[in-house]
Amino acid sequence: MTAKCKGSPLDRLIRPLVRNLRGYVPGEQPDVPGLIKLNTNENPAPPSPKVIRAIRAATDDRLRLYPDPVAQPLREALAKFHDCRPENIIVGNGSDELLALATRAFVEPRQTGTPTRRQAAKQTIQYFTPSYSLYPILADIHGARRNEIRLPADFGLPDNDSLRKSNWDFNAALNYITTPNAPSGRGYTTRELAKLCTAQNGVTILDEAYVDFADEHALRLAKRFPHVIVSRTFSKAYSLCFQRIGYFIGHPVLIGALDRIRDSYNVNGLGQAAALATLVDTRYYQKQFRHILHLRRETAAALEALGFDVLPSQANFIFAQPTSLTAEEWFHQLRQRNIVTRWFDAPNVRNRLRITIGTETEMGKFLDATRSILER
Repeated sequence: MTAKCKGSPLDRLIRPLVRNLRGYVPGEQPDVPGLIKLNTNENPAPPSPKVIRAIRAATDDRLRLYPDPVAQPLREALAKFHDCRPENIIVGNGSDELLALATRAFVEPRQTGTPTRRQAAKQTIQYFTPSYSLYPILADIHGARRNEIRLPADFGLPDNDSLRKSNWDFNAALNYITTPNAPSGRGYTTRELAKLCTAQNGVTILDEAYVDFADEHALRLAKRFPHVIVSRTFSKAYSLCFQRIGYFIGHPVLIGALDRIRDSYNVNGLGQAAALATLVDTRYYQKQFRHILHLRRETAAALEALGFDVLPSQANFIFAQPTSLTAEEWFHQLRQRNIVTRWFDAPNVRNRLRITIGTETEMGKFLDATRSILER
């Protein structure tokens, strides 16, 4: 069966909120021979051999059974890894599922009529822009109020005094802070984040998807502040995008609320096995992280030598602005050469490309292609 276009009589069966939604647009996943894929911030290295063996070993009679419904062995291993207790952790089908659960658990949907300031705050999801483009989608799906605060030109984290002069709401029900920021790669210090968390009254989620490539992390803030949750993932750094494993670390009361509304058996068994094996072979990944950081420095320096403006990055990607052509032209010229990067057609970022750090060979070909584009 083929879906009817918008305007079908079946539209009346769909909630108006859903009819008008614009869904999340993920990065391309093209199946093109020889493609150099530098657009979705995946680790270019495969998982540890121990992880591959663990996945293969788990493809036995267990496949007919449901997985551990609460991922208890994984939560216990994560608790040991992060020096906390299993009740401080919830595991999800990627961190995206947990971000969605947070909107349902902590935010009231928008109501008709004119709300009081307190009511409006309870209905508000707040975040900086640019940051993860899923946040506004989650707010719209839930029917919540959105409060987007634009970051300064250098993408740094505004201090509390600056936020008070803006439209930032320190009473907002839910706050998403991507740290390090995406797509800029800008890192935020724990001291900066602590000042914001101290002033914030609603639930504050520090989304640390790229923290393994940063100089520091903010996990201690989730242990210090009851209203702060740290979000982590096995996708970006640990080469498990295919398995979809993410987790939150926070106060047991907040974690318990999320657990009450999650889907049963939400985390697949092979993913749990892969994540457990990852935690016992972190030395393998630490070596990969060092190599990615080395290539990040080399690639940034090479682009700067060509006259590009490259923001300092604390992630596994760089955010670069060309000077002799537009970012959109650069993006399409690279695409014609079988190199796919990420260009965002949005204010404040459309003049830059986000480039994932791939293998040494891939980054060499990317730089060669860029030099060729400039020469032409």
